[in-house]
Amino acid sequence: MKGPRALLWVCLAAAAVAVALASPWASFILTVALAKGLAALGVALLLRAGLMSLGHALFYAAGGYGAAYLARWLGVTDLLLLLGAGFLSATVLGLFTGAVLVRYRAIFFAMLNLAASMVFFSLVTKLYNLTGGSDGMPLPVPTMFGLKPGQGLFYLTLACVFVCAGGLRRYLDSAMGQGLGAIATNEIRLEYLGISVNGLLFVNYAISAGLGGLGGALAAIAIGHVTPELFFWTTSAQLLLGAALGGAGSVAGPFAGMLLLEGVRTAASQYAPLLWEMAMGLCALAVALFVPQGLSGIVDLPQQWKRAVQ
Repeated sequence: MKGPRALLWVCLAAAAVAVALASPWASFILTVALAKGLAALGVALLLRAGLMSLGHALFYAAGGYGAAYLARWLGVTDLLLLLGAGFLSATVLGLFTGAVLVRYRAIFFAMLNLAASMVFFSLVTKLYNLTGGSDGMPLPVPTMFGLKPGQGLFYLTLACVFVCAGGLRRYLDSAMGQGLGAIATNEIRLEYLGISVNGLLFVNYAISAGLGGLGGALAAIAIGHVTPELFFWTTSAQLLLGAALGGAGSVAGPFAGMLLLEGVRTAASQYAPLLWEMAMGLCALAVALFVPQGLSGIVDLPQQWKRAVQ
């Protein structure tokens, strides 16, 4: 299975670089899509444990606002420091919220995540003096080693994707990562073995929050602005849809799903601006009908066809 999965990564990276080189303006779309893919990867990590988050936009937005506050209050414009601030702010928030939320399961977990996200949405909207209210806050053009990154932000985002995906792959292959699937099937058995399910979920939740924050910081830097809509439930739904379309069973799946969604939305917004929601819906239906395992399941189709013939 390593061969087909590695081929999927190579194809995704090659396609992204080729599009960015052929159309420099497309590097912005790709940067945002890959940034959202990092947040969707955090959602997929929770799905592996049988938990569905309807409020993961909380950490995606926390990463963006963390970078914005560092730039606004301390005048920091270094790109790596802004990314670190976004990652750290979301991770700390994930530690606080996760300490409570990992005790719940099923619809209760999903709805409590949604409630937490919407509470922050309301606070950020109302506290105008601190957050800029509905107008949000601008981010200055960042620098990296004293230079403006320009299109280099796309390549930095791509590097972050490979580093995070590689690290997460090693985590999922470890004993802790293997325990996530056991939680989804029979967590009582893990408790009998002496493994703290809530402790394992707490670590998993913090990692998921950190991925969301890093993605949010990258997206905010690329866009140059943060608004309360980052906390809104529609952002969480988009991240969840990207993880589902790509396939939560693969590390590459969420990135493939978000690239597909952003590509379809961009094309539909340009050529059929009144029908872009329909286009995304039809795309989701096509994936659900023909590739139920998600886009990452395409690499398994030849083996499935071979077994069917035999």
